[in-house]
Amino acid sequence: MPELVEQVDVDAPPEQVWAALVDWDRQGEWMLLTDVRAVAGNGQGVGARLAAMTGVRLPRGLLGGRRLGVLDTILITRWEFQCRIDVRHTGRVVRGTGTFEVRPRGDGGSTFVWTEELELPLGALGRAGWPLVRPAMAAGVRWSLRRFARYARAHPA
Repeated sequence: MPELVEQVDVDAPPEQVWAALVDWDRQGEWMLLTDVRAVAGNGQGVGARLAAMTGVRLPRGLLGGRRLGVLDTILITRWEFQCRIDVRHTGRVVRGTGTFEVRPRGDGGSTFVWTEELELPLGALGRAGWPLVRPAMAAGVRWSLRRFARYARAHPA
């Protein structure tokens, strides 16, 4: 299963980084082309469900300014408060598992690690295309992580 792991150092304590991470309704402020909302369990704890829409936002006059893209339905499968969240992607296109980890650093800051293990669509064709798609996906995650570091520094704990 293809894996993608990226991380960023954040000049904020773990509790502040965690609070920024689980502020699902504002995740679109830092995650590239994505809006997230809690759909069950307010997005907190094992069993909670999230919905993430990734794609381009249409102009306000066109379909009410909605996103045109891929819906990622997400189930939280592990919740270690202020440390780690594991999720299972259960959508039609996005499938696999993901992990968000907040690791304390000795200087009072944190390291945020984002891991995805993806079940690629289209079978052998998807696996063959992964080497072409991976660099773009990794670049998008790194861009989002840089934005997250700035967002988390300014986010109240």
